[in-house]
Amino acid sequence: MNVKEFKLEKWLNPRVDSAKFNLGASCVKAFTVEELFDFIGEDVNEFLKELQKMSLHYGHFFGLDRLLRALSNLYREVTPDMVLTVHGGTGANNMVITELVEPTDNVIAIIPNYQQHYSLPESLGAEVRYLELKEENDYLPDLNELKNLVDEKTKMITLSNPNNPTGALIEEEMLKEICKVAESVDAYVLCDEIYRGLGNGYMTSIVDVYHKGIATSSTSKVFSMAGTRLGWIVTRDRETYDRLENRRSFDTICCGVFDELLTAIALEHFDKILERSKEIVRESKMIFDEWIKTQPYLSCNYESFSTTAFIKYDFDIPSDELCNDIYEKTGVLLCHGDCFEIPHSFRIGYAFGDPKVLDEGLRILGDYFTDLKSKKAATV
Repeated sequence: MNVKEFKLEKWLNPRVDSAKFNLGASCVKAFTVEELFDFIGEDVNEFLKELQKMSLHYGHFFGLDRLLRALSNLYREVTPDMVLTVHGGTGANNMVITELVEPTDNVIAIIPNYQQHYSLPESLGAEVRYLELKEENDYLPDLNELKNLVDEKTKMITLSNPNNPTGALIEEEMLKEICKVAESVDAYVLCDEIYRGLGNGYMTSIVDVYHKGIATSSTSKVFSMAGTRLGWIVTRDRETYDRLENRRSFDTICCGVFDELLTAIALEHFDKILERSKEIVRESKMIFDEWIKTQPYLSCNYESFSTTAFIKYDFDIPSDELCNDIYEKTGVLLCHGDCFEIPHSFRIGYAFGDPKVLDEGLRILGDYFTDLKSKKAATV
């Protein structure tokens, strides 16, 4: 197994601690433990007392019952025995792909997307066929193109919904159409739903519409608890569940006892946490929306349902060079578009920190582009 360099993580991880304005992060502003318990109305002291008496032996091999019940409530008609807990959303995606994809298969990767979804199947020797989302289509997939990509060797269609990095949302009817295409060749649909929950009302999951749909997610983004490193997989298909449960014994065994208990307590109040996240995103997105209107050299003409926006720019500069120059000169950290295989673009996250910091970071970023345009004009 020879996996490619993980571009996004290699880019962000060395820079995040020293960034003055972290607009590269895509999580909703994180809780402290104290803030979380105060917000959901639980007694943090009772939790700490329970931790003091907790055994440091293995955790629950199938997941803490209390947590499985809480997770099942995030979906329509999902029961706890359809849920597997794993180490983060990355652990979830890795487990699904490495268990189900073989070298003789092909995988349809809808991009841009998180790199796991195409580099992992490629590293296993599978053929990866790409369906690229376009801004002119609001970053939604072309179903005719998808139909032309699948064949009898297609094992899996993989996507994120809402999309990473654009935040574009595939609504229920289009999800059903994607699943019809998958069903025509008996393929799985792996849907990374880590940003799911920020829309108005219930947001359809892949497991709501397809028996071979597999949903992955975690506490990292909309639940503001990335540090718990708690992810999950949901599938209605019993054979698929059994295969993944067996794979879990090889690379996870169980999750941490602290992580599962804390996450269970939090997600018993998931509706309150999502309302907090929606409010943070609304306030931050208003700041971003007003700013982008003032940027003549940037393009972002679609609706995002996540914590990020994907921006095209009008300068003939590779995205990694541009974003590195921005970082070094201004302290503003962005995710360059080549992390998602889309040149001349970058992802911006707007819900990670204080709105005042976001506002100041965007102002500095706007000044950078104004200066860059002036310098380019002067050299013509």
